[in-house]
Amino acid sequence: MGKAEVQRNEPFMFHHESAAEVFTPDDFNEEEQLISKTTELFVRNEVMPLLESIDQHDHESVKKLFQKAGNLGLLSIEVPEEYGGLSLNKKLSGLVAEKMGAGGSFSVSFNIHAGVGTLPYIYYGTEEQKQKYLPKLATGEWIGAYALTEPNAGSDALNAKTTAVLNEQGTAWILNGEKQWITNAQVADVYVVFAKTAEGMTAFIVERSFKGVSIGPEEKKMGIKGSSTATLILEDVTIPVENVLGKVGKGHHVALNILNMARLKLAFSNIGTSKQALMLAVNHAKQRKQFGQAHHQFFDDSRKNCGYGDFDLWSGKRRLQDGGQLGPCF
Repeated sequence: MGKAEVQRNEPFMFHHESAAEVFTPDDFNEEEQLISKTTELFVRNEVMPLLESIDQHDHESVKKLFQKAGNLGLLSIEVPEEYGGLSLNKKLSGLVAEKMGAGGSFSVSFNIHAGVGTLPYIYYGTEEQKQKYLPKLATGEWIGAYALTEPNAGSDALNAKTTAVLNEQGTAWILNGEKQWITNAQVADVYVVFAKTAEGMTAFIVERSFKGVSIGPEEKKMGIKGSSTATLILEDVTIPVENVLGKVGKGHHVALNILNMARLKLAFSNIGTSKQALMLAVNHAKQRKQFGQAHHQFFDDSRKNCGYGDFDLWSGKRRLQDGGQLGPCF
């Protein structure tokens, strides 16, 4: 299969693909639909009843949810079978992320763990690192986090001030610095940390139990409050040389490639959140009455004129089949 041509400055679905080239939820097979339903039921029955306590930083509930998600296989979609995973594809990973998008703050914690908290080991870990960490991450026994951002290194993430110096014996690295706005900071057991070495940016595996590792207070956020966000503090933390992830001086390869893959997962999750928001709005419009009729009745004509019908966020397949074009409605 050839590479798809990327069209710049052109909205999705304005291309001239045939209906057969557009993937929709109707194309999922029975196994994939089962995974989708399993995730949906997990969010509805396990996550939603705890959303209020999670937003009050009930970290123990979050840890239990991770273990339950692990038991269902939701954390191991992309983890190879030999390390306790399911060895499934990006499509399934995206489907799980979408369904998890309805899970409020927990969806953010989940996607960080399953994305940047796990993928670095899959793509850059040594055999020993994979054997040690992936089974724990796949089951939810351990929770993962990713520590790149610093107080003065946000978008310019590779301009980090955290340092790593190899000791005289050449057996361990000494890390010093702070990583800011780290998702899952308070609940994580292991962090992928990026630090400057003499050879350049390098990725390290840092366990929560290592001496010199501490976590700052929870950030006071405007939203997604239940997703732990805090500063990771590193004070003379000794990291064995075997905990270098990837190659020394090549940490930027790990950082940027993993972020790119994780953004795909985030996009799917946002679709799930958008669908939930649309559902809540529609339900409210059906129940709320003004001037003797439900709100949604005021908008029926506009909806029909826009040709919304059965709107699906995965694609505009139905319109393409009818020879229509997607365009702005208002």
